[in-house]
Amino acid sequence: MQPANNVMVLYTGGTIGMQASANGLAPASGFEARMRQQLAGLPVPAWHFQEMPALIDSANMTPAYWQHLRSAVVEAVDNGADAVLILHGTDTLAYSAAAMRFQLLGLPAPVLFTGSMLPAGVADSDAWENVSGALAALGEGLAPGVQLYFHGELLEPTRCAKIRSFGRHPFATLQRQGGMPRADAIPPALDYRQPKALVNVGVLPLVPGISAAQLDGLINSGIQALILECYGSGTGPSDNPEFLAGLKRAQALDIVVVAITQCHEGGVELDVYEAGSRLRDSGVLSGHGMTREAAFGKLNALLGAGLHTAEVRRLVELDL
Repeated sequence: MQPANNVMVLYTGGTIGMQASANGLAPASGFEARMRQQLAGLPVPAWHFQEMPALIDSANMTPAYWQHLRSAVVEAVDNGADAVLILHGTDTLAYSAAAMRFQLLGLPAPVLFTGSMLPAGVADSDAWENVSGALAALGEGLAPGVQLYFHGELLEPTRCAKIRSFGRHPFATLQRQGGMPRADAIPPALDYRQPKALVNVGVLPLVPGISAAQLDGLINSGIQALILECYGSGTGPSDNPEFLAGLKRAQALDIVVVAITQCHEGGVELDVYEAGSRLRDSGVLSGHGMTREAAFGKLNALLGAGLHTAEVRRLVELDL
């Protein structure tokens, strides 16, 4: 936890730097000059600024963009940066921070994500307090790895989510549990220096009366993994033979199916109820206490690393 003295700021766009356009707020260049003017004289570490080639509203974030972001972080650290601050829109910030947690396993420097709920410069904006606070936190010293910073709080990205669309506290740590055992070692293919291929991960929330046809539609769409958002501790329509047959077909097609809970608190324990154990018997894996954001980022990293399906199935149930 060494204090940072040379921070690279990566600007992806998002609300923090948006300006008015004919169609509403839109990402805008020129944020570096505004940031230097605002932070002049404040006790923050030295920083450099890099604008990502495509500035986006974070609603347009994609796993392909994550690959560019991973490369930019690695390049910054290789060129002497001892910390990285990523300015990002809030809508998908938790997704990106969780994904980069897995994309940057082993990185020997801290990475912070922050943004704002209102654009810099408007009345009551939270932009500058988040930027200066994040830089100050890096200057005080943080452990290597990816974290999320918002309104004075450091959050673990694989345990948090955006739970509000308003106010200064949009993110919260979800009280997830599940006793996920820790991996003994991280495969070399998951090292932060290794690029990851793009993969296709689907998400299916369970609702009462969900049909096997909806599951089959996803299976037939070319996905390589499926996050099944189950009820409670990991239950689903266990009395629907067509639905269970679809899950077994997914396993036969090497589609990795992972169960997470729809609840804000708790986690998946597939063997507690018959309605859960039948999912397990159909090839569904336990996501334990993973959030949707964490499961999505983890599957993108594991499959993108080119690991064998059996190895992906093993690692998805372990804490990396």
